[in-house]
Amino acid sequence: MNGIIVIDKEPDFTSADVVAKMRGICRQRKIGHTGTLDPAATGVLPVCLGSATRLCGMLTDREKEYVAELLLGVETDTQDITGKVLAKHSVCPDKEAVRGACLSFIGEYLQVPPMYSALKVNGKRLYELAREGREVERSARPVTIYELEILKIRLPVVKFRVVCSKGTYIRTLCADIGAKLGCGGTMQSLRRTRAGMFTLEQALTLGQLQKLRDEDRLCEALRPVESCFPSCPSMHVAFGYERLLENGNALPPEATLEKLVYGTGEWVKFYRTDESFAGIYAYDPAGRRYKPVKMFLEKE
Repeated sequence: MNGIIVIDKEPDFTSADVVAKMRGICRQRKIGHTGTLDPAATGVLPVCLGSATRLCGMLTDREKEYVAELLLGVETDTQDITGKVLAKHSVCPDKEAVRGACLSFIGEYLQVPPMYSALKVNGKRLYELAREGREVERSARPVTIYELEILKIRLPVVKFRVVCSKGTYIRTLCADIGAKLGCGGTMQSLRRTRAGMFTLEQALTLGQLQKLRDEDRLCEALRPVESCFPSCPSMHVAFGYERLLENGNALPPEATLEKLVYGTGEWVKFYRTDESFAGIYAYDPAGRRYKPVKMFLEKE
């Protein structure tokens, strides 16, 4: 199978666990996820199968939406409640101060990645160093909080919805909010409700996916690769030029049925003569031709 299946990840599964279980359910090896979710976190995890695995790097850049619970007054080494408690503090009962601190993070801010993360330093994962009891200096990185909505304040717990850029650690956001309030904070729960265009409403649990497989309806869960590019215009290779497309070569506009020229660098979807999706191209005015951005030519 070639396409994307949106999984609703359950707690205590790593993203790699999900991929391993899907290899058994789908009975194929070529499967990859589009970005890790912490084991304790739940929610949307798009998983790519077959030729769609070439999408993995293209989908990690998309914005994400979460619903999180922040526990104020507690600091842990992992910045969530699964970690070792480092300190406990009394919590200011002023809900407006809490609300103001949370909303102050809307926009771009510099975030220091947590030690318990998959980022590499000198070839080694930070979480590996953390488990050895080592802490290394990490450079702050710009992240963007596009939206932050307070859903409920019942101190010491604050529940909020957040839309953020790639590379944002919600655990660290919770810790930073706690630090700003002077009482510390740690993430109590996290659920990803959207990853790019993929939503929780589209997601299936592994149990639901297994049921579809048992009923020989697995294809119902599969979303086609081209569905990831809804805003890209479509072009079709003209008869006589199929081999150029199959080899991933550049194509002049006259090699298409449409014979159109789009803007410089604008992505377009290219289709074979049988209407099957072949790949993403972009127009290069210097060469007066469409050049491949990413090909999805794997045969079924």
